Amino acid sequence: MGKRSDDTRPEAVLHYLPFSEEDEKLGMVCTTVGNVEVPPYVEYPPNKNGHPAIFRNVAEGRTLPNFHIVYITKGKGIFEADGKSYTVMPGSAFFLLPGLKHRYRPVFEVGWHEYWVGFQGKNFFELLDEGIFSREYIFFETGLHDNMVAIYNMIIDEVKTQAPLFQLKACAGILSLIAEILTRNRRKEEVNNYQRIVEKAKSLMEANVSGAVNLQAISGQIGISTSRLNEIFKTYTSMTPYQYYMQLKIKKAADLLEQKNASIKEVAYTLGFEDQYYFSRFFKKKTGAAPSAWRKLI
Repeated sequence: MGKRSDDTRPEAVLHYLPFSEEDEKLGMVCTTVGNVEVPPYVEYPPNKNGHPAIFRNVAEGRTLPNFHIVYITKGKGIFEADGKSYTVMPGSAFFLLPGLKHRYRPVFEVGWHEYWVGFQGKNFFELLDEGIFSREYIFFETGLHDNMVAIYNMIIDEVKTQAPLFQLKACAGILSLIAEILTRNRRKEEVNNYQRIVEKAKSLMEANVSGAVNLQAISGQIGISTSRLNEIFKTYTSMTPYQYYMQLKIKKAADLLEQKNASIKEVAYTLGFEDQYYFSRFFKKKTGAAPSAWRKLI
Protein backbone atom coordinates (compact mmCIF):
# COMPACT_ATOMS: atom_id res chain seq x y z
CA MET A 1 0.00 0.00 0.00
CA GLY A 2 1.36 3.45 -0.91
CA LYS A 3 2.14 6.21 1.51
CA ARG A 4 -0.67 8.60 2.34
CA SER A 5 -0.79 11.64 0.11
CA ASP A 6 0.31 13.96 2.92
CA ASP A 7 3.38 11.84 3.74
CA THR A 8 6.81 13.21 2.91
CA ARG A 9 10.10 11.44 2.43
CA PRO A 10 12.81 12.51 4.87
CA GLU A 11 15.18 13.59 2.10
CA ALA A 12 14.77 14.83 -1.43
CA VAL A 13 14.93 12.16 -4.12
CA LEU A 14 16.49 13.24 -7.38
CA HIS A 15 17.36 11.05 -10.36
CA TYR A 16 18.36 11.92 -13.93
CA LEU A 17 18.65 8.72 -15.92
CA PRO A 18 20.80 7.51 -18.76
CA PHE A 19 19.11 5.08 -21.15
CA SER A 20 20.33 2.64 -23.77
CA GLU A 21 19.29 1.80 -27.31
CA GLU A 22 17.68 -1.32 -25.84
CA ASP A 23 15.56 0.87 -23.57
CA GLU A 24 14.55 3.06 -26.51
CA LYS A 25 13.12 0.03 -28.32
CA LEU A 26 10.22 0.28 -25.87
CA GLY A 27 9.26 3.54 -27.58
CA MET A 28 9.31 5.22 -24.19
CA VAL A 29 11.88 5.89 -21.48
CA CYS A 30 11.87 7.55 -18.08
CA THR A 31 14.42 10.38 -18.01
CA THR A 32 14.03 11.78 -14.48
CA VAL A 33 11.99 11.23 -11.35
CA GLY A 34 12.00 12.62 -7.85
CA ASN A 35 10.26 14.42 -5.05
CA VAL A 36 11.31 17.29 -2.84
CA GLU A 37 10.00 19.17 0.16
CA VAL A 38 10.54 22.91 -0.35
CA PRO A 39 10.25 24.67 3.04
CA PRO A 40 9.07 28.28 3.32
CA TYR A 41 11.65 30.98 2.60
CA VAL A 42 13.88 28.68 0.54
CA GLU A 43 15.05 29.58 -2.97
CA TYR A 44 13.46 27.44 -5.67
CA PRO A 45 14.57 25.02 -6.88
CA PRO A 46 16.53 23.97 -3.80
CA ASN A 47 19.94 22.46 -4.53
CA LYS A 48 19.86 24.21 -7.90
CA ASN A 49 23.33 23.01 -8.86
CA GLY A 50 22.25 19.42 -8.34
CA HIS A 51 20.09 19.70 -11.48
CA PRO A 52 21.36 19.69 -15.06
CA ALA A 53 21.58 23.24 -16.44
CA ILE A 54 18.47 22.86 -18.62
CA PHE A 55 16.32 22.31 -15.52
CA ARG A 56 17.64 25.09 -13.28
CA ASN A 57 15.56 27.98 -14.64
CA VAL A 58 12.23 26.46 -13.70
CA ALA A 59 11.23 29.51 -11.64
CA GLU A 60 12.28 32.06 -14.28
CA GLY A 61 11.08 30.26 -17.40
CA ARG A 62 12.33 27.41 -19.56
CA THR A 63 11.47 25.12 -22.48
CA LEU A 64 12.16 21.36 -22.30
CA PRO A 65 12.62 18.84 -25.12
CA ASN A 66 10.69 16.09 -23.33
CA PHE A 67 7.58 15.45 -21.21
CA HIS A 68 7.10 15.90 -17.46
CA ILE A 69 4.25 15.40 -15.01
CA VAL A 70 4.43 17.42 -11.79
CA TYR A 71 2.16 16.66 -8.82
CA ILE A 72 1.92 18.91 -5.74
CA THR A 73 0.88 17.30 -2.44
CA LYS A 74 1.39 20.20 -0.04
CA GLY A 75 1.79 23.99 -0.08
CA LYS A 76 0.88 26.61 -2.65
CA GLY A 77 2.41 28.15 -5.77
CA ILE A 78 1.93 29.23 -9.36
CA PHE A 79 2.26 27.57 -12.76
CA GLU A 80 2.44 29.65 -15.94
CA ALA A 81 2.42 28.44 -19.54
CA ASP A 82 1.12 29.66 -22.91
CA GLY A 83 0.20 33.03 -21.43
CA LYS A 84 -2.03 31.48 -18.74
CA SER A 85 -1.45 31.48 -15.00
CA TYR A 86 -2.74 28.81 -12.62
CA THR A 87 -2.86 28.73 -8.83
CA VAL A 88 -1.23 25.52 -7.63
CA MET A 89 -2.68 23.89 -4.52
CA PRO A 90 -2.38 20.44 -2.91
CA GLY A 91 -3.68 17.95 -5.48
CA SER A 92 -2.73 20.06 -8.51
CA ALA A 93 -1.04 18.24 -11.38
CA PHE A 94 0.36 19.68 -14.59
CA PHE A 95 1.89 18.41 -17.81
CA LEU A 96 5.02 19.97 -19.27
CA LEU A 97 5.04 19.27 -23.00
CA PRO A 98 8.05 19.44 -25.34
CA GLY A 99 8.58 22.99 -26.61
CA LEU A 100 6.12 24.51 -24.13
CA LYS A 101 7.56 27.63 -22.46
CA HIS A 102 6.65 27.49 -18.79
CA ARG A 103 7.64 28.32 -15.27
CA TYR A 104 6.46 27.33 -11.82
CA ARG A 105 7.43 27.85 -8.21
CA PRO A 106 5.99 27.70 -4.70
CA VAL A 107 4.94 30.82 -2.83
CA PHE A 108 8.16 31.88 -1.08
CA GLU A 109 6.49 32.22 2.33
CA VAL A 110 4.65 28.89 2.03
CA GLY A 111 6.76 26.33 0.14
CA TRP A 112 5.39 23.05 -1.19
CA HIS A 113 6.02 19.34 -1.67
CA GLU A 114 6.31 18.18 -5.26
CA TYR A 115 6.67 14.94 -7.17
CA TRP A 116 7.84 14.90 -10.78
CA VAL A 117 8.65 12.45 -13.51
CA GLY A 118 10.16 13.11 -16.94
CA PHE A 119 9.87 10.89 -20.00
CA GLN A 120 10.28 10.75 -23.76
CA GLY A 121 9.92 8.39 -26.72
CA LYS A 122 7.91 7.91 -29.88
CA ASN A 123 4.91 6.41 -28.07
CA PHE A 124 4.49 9.55 -25.99
CA PHE A 125 4.84 11.76 -29.06
CA GLU A 126 2.07 9.70 -30.69
CA LEU A 127 -0.15 10.59 -27.72
CA LEU A 128 0.65 14.22 -28.46
CA ASP A 129 -0.06 13.81 -32.18
CA GLU A 130 -3.40 12.11 -31.44
CA GLY A 131 -4.49 14.83 -29.04
CA ILE A 132 -4.32 12.73 -25.87
CA PHE A 133 -1.82 15.32 -24.68
CA SER A 134 -2.89 18.86 -25.57
CA ARG A 135 -1.56 22.34 -24.86
CA GLU A 136 -5.18 23.26 -24.10
CA TYR A 137 -5.30 20.82 -21.17
CA ILE A 138 -2.11 20.87 -19.16
CA PHE A 139 -3.34 21.83 -15.67
CA PHE A 140 -5.58 19.59 -13.58
CA GLU A 141 -7.17 19.83 -10.15
CA THR A 142 -6.73 16.11 -9.61
CA GLY A 143 -7.01 16.13 -5.82
CA LEU A 144 -4.93 14.32 -3.22
CA HIS A 145 -4.93 10.56 -3.81
CA ASP A 146 -2.86 7.84 -2.18
CA ASN A 147 -2.57 5.89 -5.42
CA MET A 148 -1.04 8.87 -7.24
CA VAL A 149 1.70 9.14 -4.62
CA ALA A 150 2.11 5.35 -4.61
CA ILE A 151 2.75 5.35 -8.38
CA TYR A 152 5.41 8.03 -8.05
CA ASN A 153 7.05 6.13 -5.19
CA MET A 154 7.00 2.92 -7.23
CA ILE A 155 8.80 4.67 -10.10
CA ILE A 156 11.32 6.14 -7.65
CA ASP A 157 11.98 2.72 -6.11
CA GLU A 158 12.47 1.12 -9.54
CA VAL A 159 14.89 3.86 -10.55
CA LYS A 160 16.81 3.54 -7.28
CA THR A 161 17.46 -0.18 -7.75
CA GLN A 162 17.72 -0.13 -11.57
CA ALA A 163 17.02 -3.87 -11.64
CA PRO A 164 16.62 -5.54 -15.06
CA LEU A 165 13.80 -3.95 -17.09
CA PHE A 166 13.37 -1.16 -14.55
CA GLN A 167 12.62 1.18 -17.47
CA LEU A 168 9.66 -0.99 -18.43
CA LYS A 169 8.27 -0.82 -14.89
CA ALA A 170 8.95 2.92 -14.67
CA CYS A 171 7.17 3.60 -17.96
CA ALA A 172 4.22 1.45 -16.89
CA GLY A 173 3.99 3.75 -13.86
CA ILE A 174 4.11 6.83 -16.09
CA LEU A 175 1.24 5.48 -18.19
CA SER A 176 -0.68 4.83 -14.97
CA LEU A 177 -0.15 8.44 -13.90
CA ILE A 178 -1.38 9.70 -17.27
CA ALA A 179 -4.45 7.46 -17.00
CA GLU A 180 -5.19 8.59 -13.42
CA ILE A 181 -5.00 12.30 -14.27
CA LEU A 182 -6.89 12.18 -17.56
CA THR A 183 -9.66 9.82 -16.41
CA ARG A 184 -10.27 11.74 -13.20
CA ASN A 185 -10.51 14.96 -15.19
CA ARG A 186 -12.78 13.46 -17.86
CA ARG A 187 -15.12 11.91 -15.32
CA LYS A 188 -15.35 15.19 -13.44
CA GLU A 189 -16.20 16.96 -16.71
CA GLU A 190 -18.75 14.24 -17.47
CA VAL A 191 -20.49 14.84 -14.14
CA ASN A 192 -20.77 18.53 -15.02
CA ASN A 193 -22.13 17.59 -18.45
CA TYR A 194 -24.67 15.26 -16.81
CA GLN A 195 -25.88 18.16 -14.70
CA ARG A 196 -26.29 20.37 -17.77
CA ILE A 197 -28.32 17.68 -19.57
CA VAL A 198 -30.52 16.98 -16.55
CA GLU A 199 -31.21 20.65 -15.88
CA LYS A 200 -32.13 21.23 -19.53
CA ALA A 201 -34.48 18.22 -19.50
CA LYS A 202 -36.10 19.42 -16.27
CA SER A 203 -36.63 22.89 -17.74
CA LEU A 204 -38.30 21.46 -20.86
CA MET A 205 -40.59 19.24 -18.77
CA GLU A 206 -41.52 22.09 -16.44
CA ALA A 207 -42.48 24.22 -19.46
CA ASN A 208 -44.89 21.51 -20.60
CA VAL A 209 -46.23 20.23 -17.28
CA SER A 210 -49.83 20.55 -18.52
CA GLY A 211 -49.30 18.25 -21.49
CA ALA A 212 -47.93 14.79 -22.06
CA VAL A 213 -44.22 14.13 -21.72
CA ASN A 214 -42.48 13.62 -25.07
CA LEU A 215 -39.05 12.23 -24.27
CA GLN A 216 -38.10 11.91 -27.94
CA ALA A 217 -38.68 15.62 -28.46
CA ILE A 218 -36.83 16.52 -25.26
CA SER A 219 -33.82 14.37 -26.09
CA GLY A 220 -33.83 15.79 -29.61
CA GLN A 221 -33.67 19.36 -28.29
CA ILE A 222 -30.79 18.42 -26.00
CA GLY A 223 -28.97 16.56 -28.77
CA ILE A 224 -28.79 13.05 -27.35
CA SER A 225 -30.74 9.82 -27.83
CA THR A 226 -33.79 9.03 -25.71
CA SER A 227 -32.07 5.99 -24.21
CA ARG A 228 -29.05 8.11 -23.27
CA LEU A 229 -31.32 10.74 -21.70
CA ASN A 230 -32.98 8.04 -19.61
CA GLU A 231 -29.61 6.65 -18.55
CA ILE A 232 -28.10 10.01 -17.59
CA PHE A 233 -31.25 11.30 -15.89
CA LYS A 234 -31.59 8.18 -13.74
CA THR A 235 -27.88 8.16 -12.89
CA TYR A 236 -28.02 11.78 -11.77
CA THR A 237 -31.45 11.88 -10.06
CA SER A 238 -32.22 8.22 -9.21
CA MET A 239 -35.47 8.47 -11.18
CA THR A 240 -36.44 8.25 -14.83
CA PRO A 241 -37.51 11.37 -16.76
CA TYR A 242 -41.09 10.03 -16.81
CA GLN A 243 -41.09 9.57 -13.02
CA TYR A 244 -39.76 13.10 -12.59
CA TYR A 245 -42.39 14.48 -14.97
CA MET A 246 -45.20 12.85 -13.00
CA GLN A 247 -43.75 14.27 -9.80
CA LEU A 248 -43.92 17.70 -11.44
CA LYS A 249 -47.61 17.13 -12.19
CA ILE A 250 -48.29 16.19 -8.57
CA LYS A 251 -46.50 19.29 -7.29
CA LYS A 252 -48.40 21.49 -9.74
CA ALA A 253 -51.66 19.81 -8.76
CA ALA A 254 -50.98 20.51 -5.08
CA ASP A 255 -50.30 24.18 -5.91
CA LEU A 256 -53.58 24.46 -7.86
CA LEU A 257 -55.57 22.70 -5.12
CA GLU A 258 -54.22 25.19 -2.58
CA GLN A 259 -55.80 28.03 -4.57
CA LYS A 260 -59.29 26.58 -3.89
CA ASN A 261 -60.82 28.44 -6.84
CA ALA A 262 -60.61 25.46 -9.21
CA SER A 263 -62.54 22.21 -8.98
CA ILE A 264 -60.73 18.89 -8.80
CA LYS A 265 -61.99 18.15 -12.32
CA GLU A 266 -60.53 21.44 -13.60
CA VAL A 267 -57.19 20.71 -11.90
CA ALA A 268 -57.11 17.27 -13.51
CA TYR A 269 -57.85 18.63 -16.98
CA THR A 270 -55.37 21.50 -16.54
CA LEU A 271 -52.64 18.93 -15.96
CA GLY A 272 -53.61 16.73 -18.92
CA PHE A 273 -55.58 14.04 -17.07
CA GLU A 274 -58.69 13.24 -19.11
CA ASP A 275 -60.16 11.18 -16.26
CA GLN A 276 -60.53 13.03 -12.95
CA TYR A 277 -61.01 9.75 -11.08
CA TYR A 278 -57.72 8.41 -12.38
CA PHE A 279 -56.16 11.71 -11.38
CA SER A 280 -57.60 11.42 -7.86
CA ARG A 281 -56.29 7.85 -7.46
CA PHE A 282 -52.87 8.84 -8.79
CA PHE A 283 -52.68 11.91 -6.53
CA LYS A 284 -53.59 9.84 -3.46
CA LYS A 285 -51.02 7.18 -4.37
CA LYS A 286 -48.27 9.79 -4.55
CA THR A 287 -49.25 12.02 -1.62
CA GLY A 288 -51.18 9.72 0.69
CA ALA A 289 -54.29 11.90 0.48
CA ALA A 290 -57.06 12.28 -2.08
CA PRO A 291 -57.34 15.75 -3.69
CA SER A 292 -60.43 16.58 -1.62
CA ALA A 293 -58.71 15.51 1.62
CA TRP A 294 -55.54 17.39 0.62
CA ARG A 295 -57.56 20.57 0.16
CA LYS A 296 -58.97 20.18 3.69
CA LEU A 297 -55.46 19.85 5.12
CA ILE A 298 -54.49 23.31 3.87
